[in-house]
Amino acid sequence: MLFAVLAAVFLAVNVYRLSTAVIAEPLMAAFDTTGAQLGTLHATFFYVYAVMQIPTGILVDRVGPRRTAAVGAFVMNLGAIWFALTGSYTGALAARLLIGLGGSVIFVSMLRFCASWYRSEEFATMSGVCFAVGGVGGILATTPFALAVEAAGWRETLLALGAVGLVVSALTYALVRDSPERAGLRSIEGVPEQARLTMGEVRTYTRRALADRSVWVVSLLLFCTGGVNLTLFGLWGVPYVVQTYGTTVTVASVVTLLGGLGSVLGPPAIGWLSDRVGERTQFIIVGCLVFTLGLALIAVIGDPPLPVVGLVFFINGVLLGTFVLTYPMVKERHPSRASGISLGSVNGASFLGAALLPTVMGRTLDAYWTGEVVGGARVYTATGYRLAFAIATLCGVIAVACAVWLHLQSGPDDREVGGSA
Repeated sequence: MLFAVLAAVFLAVNVYRLSTAVIAEPLMAAFDTTGAQLGTLHATFFYVYAVMQIPTGILVDRVGPRRTAAVGAFVMNLGAIWFALTGSYTGALAARLLIGLGGSVIFVSMLRFCASWYRSEEFATMSGVCFAVGGVGGILATTPFALAVEAAGWRETLLALGAVGLVVSALTYALVRDSPERAGLRSIEGVPEQARLTMGEVRTYTRRALADRSVWVVSLLLFCTGGVNLTLFGLWGVPYVVQTYGTTVTVASVVTLLGGLGSVLGPPAIGWLSDRVGERTQFIIVGCLVFTLGLALIAVIGDPPLPVVGLVFFINGVLLGTFVLTYPMVKERHPSRASGISLGSVNGASFLGAALLPTVMGRTLDAYWTGEVVGGARVYTATGYRLAFAIATLCGVIAVACAVWLHLQSGPDDREVGGSA
């Protein structure tokens, strides 16, 4: 029950951050934007999200996930209501920033909650479940959201979501508890009560996390993989399908829905398998390789059969389960009572990628725009989209290199670091 409340909040985070793809053309028309400006509007969420991850880790270790998540949910949904009501691009940027600020604290709050309610050997599985919840949100942000927008309008849909979200934020504060002990239950065997950190400990553990080379390599890997997936599923995937294959937005949203479906199925299954076989890095290497090959296929061909694009999106969603394995790797290298700080130190990377890559791809598309406009939105060329996918492929190559480095470094010494934490 307690986890379900947090899951509902995180589901909303993913709807807000990925729904831009479905309403990309209405937003371009409503605010009279270029592709780069739309990319920046979409990315504003991710900039603040990325910047807030280490502060979020400190918050959840200091004041607990319950209060952190409740306040974050309130701020996020307030931003959604503002976004639905604003009539200017500047107002939309500010509202999107507020949505990102509130949403930025939810995922690490969930992981910190899991660290207090589940045993260490269950953590990769629960991390996968958390990502699966995000995948459900990603699914809702595609075809279901498109149908709601088609029926009621994008402003009305966001306004309704924001109103419901404010109620859920109140439920989060009323129902969630930071640990079994704080819920009046017996402690779970193998999960000690996590004392709140002092400010001196916060500084020590933050320095320790930032001095860990593995944290930086994991961050680069997540920047590349998570950033690409969030950019394709959350912004440019739908316009690519609509403009390349001549489909409707609703049909195109089904293709990105497949990415969300993969994100639901892959993380819990791969997390469970990893916990059972005790292996992480080999899964990560294979995942990065397959991820890169799928993107390269689209970049080289430009317009492969639409089912192939759907399959690539689905597989890349499933492969999120291999990238998720970097979270328990980082957690195991640092003290459990500072898990918020260690996890926050890497969690921002995907969202920094999701902040930068939409604008980079948008500028690439703008550079090859021929001046064609339909319904107030720019229509981009096949060359522009191929180069955008080439950028995504390059990110995949970098991720493969990071995965190989992590594998080579994951010897007995590294396991000792995790074991002694």
